[in-house]
Amino acid sequence: MSVFVAAAVLMQESDNTLERLARWTEPLGRYVNYKWKLADFEFSAASILIGLFVFFLALIIARRLRAVVERRMQAHARLDPGLQYAVLRLVNYVIIVVGALYALKTAFNLDLTSLAVVFTALSVGIGFGLQFIAGDIASGFILLFERPIKVGDFVTTSGPDSKLVEGRVESINLRTTVVMTNDHVAAIVPNSRLVNNNVLNWSYRERRSRISIHVGVSYAVDVELVTGTLLRAAEGVEGVLGEPKPSVQFMEFGESSLNFRLLVWTDRPRRYPQIRSDINYRIRKLFLEEGIEIPSPQLDLNLRGGALRIDGDSRLLLGPEDEEDGTTAAANDERQPELRGR
Repeated sequence: MSVFVAAAVLMQESDNTLERLARWTEPLGRYVNYKWKLADFEFSAASILIGLFVFFLALIIARRLRAVVERRMQAHARLDPGLQYAVLRLVNYVIIVVGALYALKTAFNLDLTSLAVVFTALSVGIGFGLQFIAGDIASGFILLFERPIKVGDFVTTSGPDSKLVEGRVESINLRTTVVMTNDHVAAIVPNSRLVNNNVLNWSYRERRSRISIHVGVSYAVDVELVTGTLLRAAEGVEGVLGEPKPSVQFMEFGESSLNFRLLVWTDRPRRYPQIRSDINYRIRKLFLEEGIEIPSPQLDLNLRGGALRIDGDSRLLLGPEDEEDGTTAAANDERQPELRGR
């Protein structure tokens, strides 16, 4: 009997403790659950806390689900890395947007009509004040859906001061795209620039790309010798593919040279500046060995109706009339040009 009496006493004391705790927390509960109204929005401190919890829960779910999908997609080696990246980004965005909408509904007791009104007002504000940011965000979705540029592509686009930026696409974010250049410098490019401007994608459909190297030789050189020497210059260069084979094209008869073009293929487009440099080194070396001259621009000047000479002291151009009159070109500088060169 004493055990039952003790248990009854403990239960009574616990009930009294709960009652006292309820009385103490009653003011706090009324404050937390007090309904506030702002226009058509009704909220309380408790609903805001629950909404924040829902939003952070959506962030955690998005991260975990993205990790699961990424592991599943990595198991399929044939899937394009750019496609995997686009799918993972879209899954992440969809879960976060749905979680944010449900958090707003929980916190402020909103319905879809109210959300439409809010987004309409926000779109008007974005149209006036944040149009460039909105354009970048919209361009980000275009890049993810249309996929003209994918993660891993080697691209050339315009950068600051209209300078060209070349590099590998590291990531396509909501507003910007990160391009890692050959100098290992991250170029942050707005998405709208990639959508609206011309972009050279070296690996759009396949990894192979062609490199064109132009060179001019003297008119006195045998063209067959030039062709064979250029093909030898492409042999053994790291990054140059054996198939398709290198080829040479005779482009034109230039003003002071015969112009050729050496065409080689590579599956490493990011190294194309180094490949071009290696081939140029070999062309210079082989041309010197074969005696092939690379001419500098020349200009022939034909003079008629008299003889001209250069005065040794003044370095001026003298005509026959200057010799007859005994005058110098310095006295006639308005009609005779001074030679500043050699």
